[in-house]
Amino acid sequence: MRVLFVTAEAYPLAKTGGLADVSRALPIALARQGVDVRLLLPGYPRAYTRIERPRIVAKLDPMLGIADATLVSGTFPDTDLPVWLIDSPTLFRRGGGLYQDENGLDWPDNALRFAFLAHVGAQLAMGQTRIAWKPDIVHANDWHAGLLPLLLAQEKGSRPSTVFTTHNMAFQGNFPADVLPSIGIPEDYFISGDIEFYGQVSFLKAGLNFGDRVTTVSPTYAREILTSDFGCGMDGILRARGANFLGILNGIDDNLWDPATDPHLPQTYRAIDISGKRVCKAALQQELGLPANPDTPLIGFVSRLTQQKMADVILAALPWFAEQEAQVALVGEGEPALEAAFTQAQARYSDSVAVNIGYDEPLAHRLQAGSDILLAPARFEPCGLTQLYALRYGTLPIVRRTGGLADTVVDANAETMGDRTATGFVFEDVDMPGLISAIGRALALYREPLTWRRLQLHAMAQDFSWDASAAQYASLYNEVSGVPCMPVTEEALAENVSQETARQVAS
Repeated sequence: MRVLFVTAEAYPLAKTGGLADVSRALPIALARQGVDVRLLLPGYPRAYTRIERPRIVAKLDPMLGIADATLVSGTFPDTDLPVWLIDSPTLFRRGGGLYQDENGLDWPDNALRFAFLAHVGAQLAMGQTRIAWKPDIVHANDWHAGLLPLLLAQEKGSRPSTVFTTHNMAFQGNFPADVLPSIGIPEDYFISGDIEFYGQVSFLKAGLNFGDRVTTVSPTYAREILTSDFGCGMDGILRARGANFLGILNGIDDNLWDPATDPHLPQTYRAIDISGKRVCKAALQQELGLPANPDTPLIGFVSRLTQQKMADVILAALPWFAEQEAQVALVGEGEPALEAAFTQAQARYSDSVAVNIGYDEPLAHRLQAGSDILLAPARFEPCGLTQLYALRYGTLPIVRRTGGLADTVVDANAETMGDRTATGFVFEDVDMPGLISAIGRALALYREPLTWRRLQLHAMAQDFSWDASAAQYASLYNEVSGVPCMPVTEEALAENVSQETARQVAS
């Protein structure tokens, strides 16, 4: 089974959110299932500093007005996972972020940039480059790759099957209709409504309509987005897909996120001996300028600062936190107004609130290890990963009952405490009373050390590794393509790599 995995970001080559974590961990887990998986993503400047053994393997023919593109082959750091970067200085080698400039404004040519990603993916899939490898499945991720299933659906004759995954329906890649000539999509698809969304071109709608199978990142979110409340205007399309649409729960990279081996921690620890967690807490309090009191509950929040993540509700609750003699540590970035408001709150509550604006991966690890409680609420949440990291680190999460949060955290109540299935705290309403009620229950149990320790042990015993989810994807690939996934021996893999290298050198 050969799979081309197309994504806009993959950690550590490029990251703005959970898509990057999934795009690293899922392919690694798929390889363990016997899948020959290769990644394709844009050649951002940071990617070239992280990719290993990079080499140019093909010059791409001029397309969409872009004549400076080459394909760079390499592997992910510390893995044998193959990756191709699209090196186009015109499109991807620039300052700022992946999708926005230094002022936080969307790049005006985003439609062209990610249409180019899709067109290159289609060329690779159809064997139209100088790369000999051809996939059985093309797995396109989120709106950035949404045009790819459409492009392959246009091909006459044999083509790879396609799987399209929507990681968050709120991000749709909608652009003015006048981009059509520049992105290489016939106007007929717009006139027919296949990619038209309220007068705009929607990359997401293209993926939802043309993927042979469509998936999302948790079973509960899959049910929610079939409704008008959560479907972001595209619930009808998903309902029409019927059995060809399903939810597969995300996992985590349990090698990258493991308190027993995490290189970012001042001291590692494991479930049978959690003493290192107290060292991590003291170090985090010192790092963030909070009073180093081991008995003060430390509540972490590592997230995008957006309305979706209920950052506005958490901000409003900060005075209440101060009254509870609890500390709050925040790491994240997002809406400028929220960033400014949290920074002001830190000045006002300096003994109980620490704010670090900007995403810092090592600090995110230290926050997970040093916190007692993790805030991970959301108005909606396709899956969520921070609550899964928290469980692994013995940091009990507080979540709202929605999407993947509902699928992964079991509320600590009389019944679940009795049968020892509780792993965190769950609330229902999107308001400050609902959040405060859950935090109050968590703080009450925190002050019962033996009960808290039992909760930590059960949380750390949960298995949210990618293996089970990767097996579901492998089964889906087999179903849609008819090609089985077979275990790959190290000898066969080495021979395959050697043969491909020889072909590339010859070409």
